[in-house]
Amino acid sequence: MGSLHIRTYPDPLLRKKSRELLQVTDEEKELIGYMVETMYANRGVGLAAPQVGVAKRIIVVDAQTGLLKMINPRMVSAKGMSSLEEGCLSVPGRLVEVRRAEEISVSFMDMDNKESLKSFKGLTAKVIQHEIDHLDGKLILDYLPWYRRLLPKRGDVKCLQ
Repeated sequence: MGSLHIRTYPDPLLRKKSRELLQVTDEEKELIGYMVETMYANRGVGLAAPQVGVAKRIIVVDAQTGLLKMINPRMVSAKGMSSLEEGCLSVPGRLVEVRRAEEISVSFMDMDNKESLKSFKGLTAKVIQHEIDHLDGKLILDYLPWYRRLLPKRGDVKCLQ
C-alpha cells in the first residue's frame, strides 16, 4: 500500500456532500487501508474519504481508543459541549477553536457490512464529529467568525503582498 494525496482547501471536493454506501466492497476495503496509512503517515488522528479525493461516507479515526473504520457514520445523540482547538490535514497551518459535543453515539456500518451503534467521549468523540463534518462538506474554517476567515494565516506571505 501507499499514502494517498491529501486534498487541501480550497479544493472544491472538500465542499461536496459525500454519498452513502450500500455495502463495503473490496474496492472500499482497499481505499480504507490506504486512508489509514495516509492518516498515520501525516501524523493525523482522523481522515475522511473526501480528503483523499473520494466522495464516499467513509472515515478512519485513531485518537485514544484504537483504530476505528466507519462507513456511513451518523451521530444519533450528543451531550455536553466544550471547545477544543482543532487542526486539519486539509487546512494546513490553521488552528481553530471548535465547540463540539463531549459524548456522542454514532451509528455506522463496519468493514463486514454490519450496522453498529457505539458511544464515544473525549478526543475520540470530537475527532469523529470533525470527520463527519468533512463528509458533509464542512471545514474547521466554517467555525470561524466571518471576519476571521478574511484574515491571512500567520506566515502567509502571498496574502500580505
